Amino acid sequence: MARSRYRWFIVVLLFAITVVNYIDRAALSYAIPLIHRDLGLSPAETGAILGAFGLGYAVTTLLGGFAVDRYGARLVLTVAAVLWSLSIGATALATSVAILYAARVLLGVAEGPNFPALTGAVSRWLSPHERATALANALLAVPLALAIGGPLVTALLGWLDWRLTFVALFALSAAWIPLWYFCFRDDPSQSRFVNAAELAHIRKVDSGVTAAPHAALKSWPESGVLKALLTNRTLLANYWAFFVFGYFLFFFMTWLPSYLERKYGLNLGAIGLFSVLPWLSAAILLGALGRWSDHLLKTTGSLRISRSYLIAGSQLVAALAVVPVALTDNLTVAVAGITVAVAASMGANAAYFAVNVDIVPQRAATALGLMDLAFAIAGFLAPVITGWVLHLRGSFADGFLLMTALALSSVMVVLLFHHPDKDREKP
Repeated sequence: MARSRYRWFIVVLLFAITVVNYIDRAALSYAIPLIHRDLGLSPAETGAILGAFGLGYAVTTLLGGFAVDRYGARLVLTVAAVLWSLSIGATALATSVAILYAARVLLGVAEGPNFPALTGAVSRWLSPHERATALANALLAVPLALAIGGPLVTALLGWLDWRLTFVALFALSAAWIPLWYFCFRDDPSQSRFVNAAELAHIRKVDSGVTAAPHAALKSWPESGVLKALLTNRTLLANYWAFFVFGYFLFFFMTWLPSYLERKYGLNLGAIGLFSVLPWLSAAILLGALGRWSDHLLKTTGSLRISRSYLIAGSQLVAALAVVPVALTDNLTVAVAGITVAVAASMGANAAYFAVNVDIVPQRAATALGLMDLAFAIAGFLAPVITGWVLHLRGSFADGFLLMTALALSSVMVVLLFHHPDKDREKP
């Protein structure tokens, strides 16, 4: 029997909602100048509003991981998508800084479960040697959304103004919800689109590398499980590295438009175009490194080589790339450095996610929730600290140099403590 390929359609669905997710969360960065015109925002208020997303996100990304392991990705992601669609609609109606801040917090609360649900779905639907590739394919949505989001959102802002732009984004978010609910099942064996050959492929176990869970546990994680996840040295190193990646991502996602406007005087349309190159480069590298990670795992059988070294190497390149950005007044040099830094920091994204599935496949969503909590904290700190630095010194240079220091610390932590072959849960 030729096996069906419905598991890849599930990856497409995850890709689609992550595109919507990131366009929704990044849109405010491009709308801020227009919102400032209508509502009046200081740099500190701008930083606080941009960081408000991280506050809400931090609350539910951890709880979202628990909920995915208890209730499954189908229900959790459906509820989450409904709530973040409503938050985007509320942004369109904002008449004060307080309402705008509350809408951003709600967006963070609603989007928090997205990546735990994505990881939980991949852990159930993909075989061990396809996971990094599947995660890379789904996570390609992040840089692609940010690449197309700039021109798309700036075009909508020029055509519709900011309120109607967020109405359009509300409709886009809401359209995905019924498709997910009716097409996805938490266990592939419950899907009428998966034949026996595909199910056998998904459930194939390679005890020499990692285990493949046969069914969702549908239970809350016990205290012993949480203790194990919080004391596993590889997972802790992964959490820190992902925090650093999150700091890079949220810095560029929230402050890149303002940096290009303030430092080089670019207008809104030019900012949208200049934002394409870094995110498009990140998409290409993320897809390539995700596939390379799975290839290395197949050929070497080593998670240390296929996951750890990819993470450390990409962080090192990112650390070095932002140094010239901090020191230059040349737009070409700045865009080149930003492009390399964005692409490198995001390049090993699939490896971060895959480590959770490699080490604790039965509790991958909970482990991802913990990792994403670190990411959420970075999502709050990066824009707020940058706004504070701008208020004090009026320059982005210190913010870039801080990123270099964080990335170098990540490289050291991963090289010293990230040993997934030794620390994984035994089949």
